[in-house]
Order: sequence, then structure tokens, then C-alpha cells
Amino acid sequence: MVNVNVGVVGVGYLGALHARVYSQLRNVNLVCVCDIDKKHAKKVAKKRRVWYFPDYHTLFDKVDAVSIAVPTNLHYRIAKEFLDNNIHVLIEKPITETVDEAQELIDIADSKNLILQVGHIERFNPVVRAVEPFLKNPRFIESHRAGPYKKKKRVKDVGVVLDLMIHDIDIILSLVDSEVESIEAVGISTISPYEDIANVRLTFKNGTIADITASRVTKEEIRKIKISQKDSYIVMDYLHHVAQVVRKKGNKVLKKKIRIEKREPLKQELKSFIACIQNNTKPLVSGIEGKSALSVAMDILEKIELSKK
Repeated sequence: MVNVNVGVVGVGYLGALHARVYSQLRNVNLVCVCDIDKKHAKKVAKKRRVWYFPDYHTLFDKVDAVSIAVPTNLHYRIAKEFLDNNIHVLIEKPITETVDEAQELIDIADSKNLILQVGHIERFNPVVRAVEPFLKNPRFIESHRAGPYKKKKRVKDVGVVLDLMIHDIDIILSLVDSEVESIEAVGISTISPYEDIANVRLTFKNGTIADITASRVTKEEIRKIKISQKDSYIVMDYLHHVAQVVRKKGNKVLKKKIRIEKREPLKQELKSFIACIQNNTKPLVSGIEGKSALSVAMDILEKIELSKK
């Protein structure tokens, strides 16, 4: 199988992780990294033994695919240029700043038969993958994601909805086979110009309800989701990689711990991206899923603004 030549644009916290994983994958040549922070980027390039370029335009004739891990406001412009130059793109979440921008990237990728994947990494979390056989028809979902702000210094251009909650929005949309009918949302800013805590209720057309809470000013780090179904109750803890199914059988309540196979989510995500390129298959989280999550997130932000008034 022909190796895929890959570059990484933006080698801050996430981009540097992408570079590390690509350098470890089979059938992949990490060719170069790119960042305007020359000192840091050169350090990453040296560690991975690849070229460094300050201008991403230099990559157009050097790579088959690229990971884009730059601030959100740059996603659309940079991704569009790579797609226009017939280069496959994995873009970190959220896909773009606006739904219209996301749709344009989708259209370009489709017209050129290119892979456009969005970095919703929790879809590749082994806990999520392990519970998939137990999911039937979720009726009520509770999601709680929180952590301390100091660990999120890399995020300066978005609030908690687009920083953290969007992961759970994407997962919940993948779990519920129905469209969102209504949204209730509140959020407050505490130590940033954006909302740092948010609580949301999504009501779907099929009657399923999802309550989502996200905070980036919480001392304790939490990443949990609870799913209630007609005949079972599922608890997932992303952080500690544990999951459990609770069922009632007769007069007994049976608890089953789900076996979790330990795998690095980012490695699974990037392996999937490369496989989609090599086999011309649809990504687990394509531009369409990225756009759907963004659309709901933008509606949530609108509701939060209305709640303030």
C-alpha cells in the first residue's frame, strides 16, 4: 500500500500530539510541520525529524493530507486552500466558525472526492466504542463534562460550548436517530469573555431528552455520560475508561461491567483518517457530522444570549 505523505498545520498542544502519532503510524510519512511560532515548531520538527515551514502554502506540493490544529477562526480559510489544492483534510473541532463555511468545505471535498474529517476525538474513545453493542433506543441522556480552566489555556477564542460541550453534542447526535426539536440553554461567564459554564436541554422529535452540562472552571475533572433506555441504564466514564450496564431481570437488578480495550483515541482517529484516504471511505466523523454538531452548538449559543437578556 502506498504511504500517505502528511503534514500538520499548527503544532500547539493538539497539533504536537498529531505530529507524534503520525510519526508512529505505518503507511504514513510525516513530512513536515507548520506554525507561526518558529521556536516551538522547530522544536517539534526536530523531535519528529521532519521539516519545519512557517508558511502553510509551502506544504501544497509536499503532502497528500494534512491535520489542521489552528485557532477556530482560521479553520475555514486554511482548510479551503488545502482542499482547493486536492489535499485531504482532518480539521480539529469545531469544524468552522459558521455553518455556511462548514457547508462550503463539505461541497468542495465532495466535488473533488477528498476526505474531510473533523476531530471529534471522543467518537474514538474506547469507552464509547465498547458500549455501542448495548445501545438500542436512548430515551434520556445525561452528560457532564468539566475541568479546571488552567488546563485550557490553549483555548482563547471560544467558550465552553465550542471548547468542551461540542464533544458531547456530537456523541448525543450520533446516539439519537432523530432531529433536535427544541433547545433550552443557560450559560455564564466567570473568568473569560465567553461562557465558562453552560447547561443545555435538547428535546428530540422522537421524544428523547438530553441534558448536557459543561464547565471549564471546576476543580474536579469529570467526563461522564448516562443513558437511560427502555430496558437498561448505561454509565460511561470517559476519563477513567470504565462503563457499566444496569438491567432489570424479574425482581433482580443486574449490573454488568463492560470490558474496555485500552487504545489511544487520537491514534485511532488518525489511523481511521489514513484508512479513509487509502480506501476512499467515509470518515466516522465527516464534514456532515461536524456541521451538524456545530449547527446545534450555534443554536445553543443563541439561546444562551437570549437567556441573558
